[in-house]
Formats: sequence, C-alpha cells, structure tokens
Amino acid sequence: MDRLSAMSAFVAVVEQGSFARAAQRLDISTSSLSRLVAELEGHLGARLLNRTTRRLSLTDTGQAYYERCVQLLADLSEAEALVGQSAAAPRGRIKLTCSVAVGVQRLAPAMASFVARYPEVRFEAVVVDRIVDLVEEGIDLAIRVGTVGSDRLVARRIGTMQTIPCASPAYLEAHGTPRTPADLEQHALLTYAYSPNPSQWRLTDRDGREHLVKASGALHSNSGDINVAATVAGLGISMEPDFMVGPLLADGRLVALLPDYRGPHGDIWAVYPSRRHLSAKVRLFVDHVARHFADAAS
Repeated sequence: MDRLSAMSAFVAVVEQGSFARAAQRLDISTSSLSRLVAELEGHLGARLLNRTTRRLSLTDTGQAYYERCVQLLADLSEAEALVGQSAAAPRGRIKLTCSVAVGVQRLAPAMASFVARYPEVRFEAVVVDRIVDLVEEGIDLAIRVGTVGSDRLVARRIGTMQTIPCASPAYLEAHGTPRTPADLEQHALLTYAYSPNPSQWRLTDRDGREHLVKASGALHSNSGDINVAATVAGLGISMEPDFMVGPLLADGRLVALLPDYRGPHGDIWAVYPSRRHLSAKVRLFVDHVARHFADAAS
C-alpha cells in the first residue's frame, strides 16, 4: 500500500463528503479510491469512516487521524515549497492577532523588517487583549503570552516573558520603597483586568516560596500600556512584562522593585489553526519573529 496516496485519498473523501466527488477531484475511479481507504483502515486496524447510503461521517478515531493527516500532508507540501521559488519570495496577506503590548513592542518592528526583506507580503493585524477564535475570524497566526487557548491549535514556543514589579522614582520618593511582598499592600497597586486573579499578586522568593499580595489602587485597566504609562506618571506600582517595561527601566523612568522576588513568568507562543495549511510566508514569519524575540532578550 502507498501510505501517502491512501492518506491523501482519505482526506479527500472527508473534505468532499463522498467517495464519488473525491474520486473526481483526484481523477481516479471510485472503486480505486474505496480500495485505498479500505487498505488504510486495514493497515491501521481501525474503522475511520461510518458509511451509510445517505452520508459519510468520521468515527472518533477517524476524526483524530484526519486532523493528523491534514497536518502531515501540509507539512509535506510546505517542505516541497521551501525548496521552490515560492519560499524564496513569499507574497500575499498574513492576517495575525496579538495583544496591544506585544504588537507595539515586538510585532511592529518584526513586521517592518520582514516586509523590508519580502516586499510582496502584506499584514492585517487584529490587535486585542482577548483570546480570538482563529478559525472563526479567518486568522493565520496569533502571538500569545502565557495561554495558548484551545488544545486543537498548534503552538510553537518563540520566547519567554517575566513580569517585573516597578514604580517611578517620583512615586518611590513620595511613598517609600517596598522591601518585601507584604510591604506592597501599603502601596497603590495598579491592576490588570486579564490577569488570572487581578486583585491578587503572586511573587516567588529565591527558595521557591510563594507570597500572595492583596492588590488594589487607583487604576484597574484592561490595557497594560495604560498601566505602564500611569506607573511612569507616578500613580502607583505595576507588575508588567519585561518586554513592556524593559526600555523604561533602562532609561531610568521606572525602577525595578523587590530584586529577591520574581513575579509570574510564562512563555510566548506562535499559534495557528491545526486544520489549515501553514503557508510558506507564515512559517517564514514565525521563524523571523522567533529570532526577533531571541535578539531582544539577549
């Protein structure tokens, strides 16, 4: 049995919804197509399709196998494209989504340098701080911090982030500098709506012990950028990702606090739908963004 041909035949049957239409698409006879699928089921020792006179449907095993076949066939097509002209000069639209902070601090520069190299590529960015349904909204790629989303998505780790408690020099001069997590409860703590528990900060000491802090202050926002700007202005203390506050710490507009403690940290992911073909341009851009994150962290 030619396993690749059998997998392609099986995927065609599922996508066309019938053996006759799939056979027409593949330009083979219906009997040949039926034989390929039957041989594949025999090889696997499992039934993939429920067949009735009215319709076809996938078994649970067939559903899982179909998803893997789609990805494997896409990977094969992509591998072939990578040695062809299409990979050398990607073109067309990449529709992506990310949070405001990631978009401003990381993706905007990465998109600019990518288009400088591949001028036929165009981006459409959906910038929101909520989880977007990639399939429903027709999005090729998401860059997400900490949470991938559905387990039906494919994710590639492209970087890490560390949250850092910080304040402006003016705030610390007026209110003093906290030395322990418990001290933070005497200060104005700016909270972020999309945190797992906005009213509670979690810090870990060098021995791995966790310290919980009740957080409240003059600002609760669904925008990390507003929290950072308010922190620079002296409104209070915030705990935001290093890629947001790093430049402000470097130029002295913010001061990192509690050096013996670490705030929550997490991974940064490139996420895309598992059932969609990952085009050469998207794969190249993911590689590009991963390098961009690595360069920024070094």
